[in-house]
Amino acid sequence: MPFILAEPTPVGYTGPMNDTPLTLPTEPAPVPARTLTAAEFRGLAEVPPELEWFANITNPRTRRAYQQDLRDFTAFVGIARPEDFRTVTRAHLIAWRQDLERRGLTPSSIRRKLAALASLFDYLCEHHAVPHNPADGVKRPRAHYSEGLTPALSDAQARALLAAPPEDTLKGQRDRAILATLLYHGLRRDELCRLQVRDLQQREGVLHLRIEGKGAKIRFVPVAPKAARLIQAYLAAAGHSNDEAGPLFRPVRNNTTGTLNKPLNPTSIYQDVVRR
Repeated sequence: MPFILAEPTPVGYTGPMNDTPLTLPTEPAPVPARTLTAAEFRGLAEVPPELEWFANITNPRTRRAYQQDLRDFTAFVGIARPEDFRTVTRAHLIAWRQDLERRGLTPSSIRRKLAALASLFDYLCEHHAVPHNPADGVKRPRAHYSEGLTPALSDAQARALLAAPPEDTLKGQRDRAILATLLYHGLRRDELCRLQVRDLQQREGVLHLRIEGKGAKIRFVPVAPKAARLIQAYLAAAGHSNDEAGPLFRPVRNNTTGTLNKPLNPTSIYQDVVRR
């Protein structure tokens, strides 16, 4: 509503009074910021920390794995509400581990399931929902590996793999650059797919890859000379070296939508590049 002020009578004036109100222009009222209602505030304040922990897991694969692990544990123990986690003891976890062993799960699967529960209770301890972590002291089965899980390539196999894509096509140049990036730097497929053009960075005169790994952890890896040559040759042929915010490796054709400015799918890295 506008501000109304009566016009004052001049000093010494004896003529007829003018009571016409004077309307002063006013600034439009600012739109108030969105605020929580009392019910919303109470609702958020009452969110159990057990659900907060799960909501803070951003990696979709980790969320799925932990969700399955927690579902397994809650079914075994008989937990019906998130708050029931606060009554779990070490004995419950030991009994669950023994049941997993009886069911024939591999040591690595049992270790992961126990790690999921340990992560949850660490969070609950930090938020004073439980006095201690019942997973502490629960022995996890050892994973006996005489060698790494990922089969290694010999030097001859690696050279043959790099030489397999043709040099005279854009897809061949891209695939050579992808294979070199994987072989020389040990990246995961999803890490490679998340790379952007600006993740190729000069640090103290040395070309590095800025890699976002698990848990949003950032690491910088020096680029191998041969990989650098193949990546730069691919960028020159593809023509998106100045698109710093765009994906480093992208499709060479898209018969569905025609959009090429998008990252590759990790599955296609294996199916359409490595296996091919």
